[in-house]
Amino acid sequence: MPEADFSTKEKQYHADVPQKNAPFTLKGAGSYDWGMKNRLARTFDPRSGRTVMLAVDHGYFQGPTTGLERIDLTIVPLIPSCDALFCTRGILRALVPPQVQKPMVLRASGGPSILRDLSDEEIAMDMEDALRLNACGVGVQVFVGSEHESRTVRNMTRLVDLGVRHGMPVMAVTAVGKEMKRDAQYFRLACRMCAELGATYVKTYFVEEEFETVTASCPVPIVMAGGKKMPELDALKMAYGAIQGGAAGVDMGRNIFQSDAPSAMIQAVRAVVHKNETPERALDLYKTLKAKLDKKKDR
Repeated sequence: MPEADFSTKEKQYHADVPQKNAPFTLKGAGSYDWGMKNRLARTFDPRSGRTVMLAVDHGYFQGPTTGLERIDLTIVPLIPSCDALFCTRGILRALVPPQVQKPMVLRASGGPSILRDLSDEEIAMDMEDALRLNACGVGVQVFVGSEHESRTVRNMTRLVDLGVRHGMPVMAVTAVGKEMKRDAQYFRLACRMCAELGATYVKTYFVEEEFETVTASCPVPIVMAGGKKMPELDALKMAYGAIQGGAAGVDMGRNIFQSDAPSAMIQAVRAVVHKNETPERALDLYKTLKAKLDKKKDR
C-alpha cells in the first residue's frame, strides 16, 4: 500500500513565485505538442536556434555516391560533429551505431532512380517505422511545378497528418527540375506552399538575390540545401548568405563529405551557422584543422 507522507519538513509551495513556462521560440512551432517540440529541440540547437544537418541520403536514388561508398568509414566518424543526420532507414539500421545520441531525420519518399523522372515519387516509409527507429523527423521531396506536383504534395500532406498524430516533424524538401529557374520567386512559392500545407520545416536552396524574402514569407524554419560540390570558400559563403538571410540552418552533404577534409569542413560550417563566423574566418579554421589532420597522417 502507498505510504502516507509523514515528513516533518515544512512543505514548500512557493506560492509567492509564479510558475515559469519556458518559451519555445523556434519559428512557427509554439503551438505544437510536447513530443513534436522535443524532437525539434534535439534537431535545432536551443542555444542558437539553428542546425547543421548532415545529408547522406543520396543513395536512395543515385546509388553509391562519391564519398558515400563506405558510410561506416566516411560518415559515422562525422556524426558527433553534426546536429542531426539526414539518412535513409536502410543506412540507419545497417550502419549507424545504436549508441549514437544525435537525432536522425529519415528520408520518407522515393521510387525512381536517376535513370527516370525523379518527380515520380511515392511515400517510401511508414510513420510507425520512423517511430520504431526513434527518429526525430522525416523528410519528403516536393516537386512544385513538375508533372507529378500534386502527388508529391499529397505525399507530404499524408506524412504531415501522420506526423501530427504521432508528434513527428516533417521536413519538406523543395526539389527543382532541370528546366526550372532557381530564383526567389520560385522558392517563395514552393516554401510557402509546403508551410501552408503543414510542413514543420522546409529544406530549400539558397539564391543570392532576395533570399531574405524566401525566409521572411515562410512561416516555418528554412534550412539550406547544400547542392553540388563547390570550392570550400564558395560553400561557406553560401551557408553564410543563407544564415544571414534568415535560414535556421543548413542540411549539407556533398560540400562536407566530398571535401578534402570532411571533419574540418563540418567544423567550419558549424562556425558559420552557430557563431555567425564570416566565410573567410571559417575557411581559416578549415585550413588550420586540415593542416593538423594532414600532419597526423604523415606520422
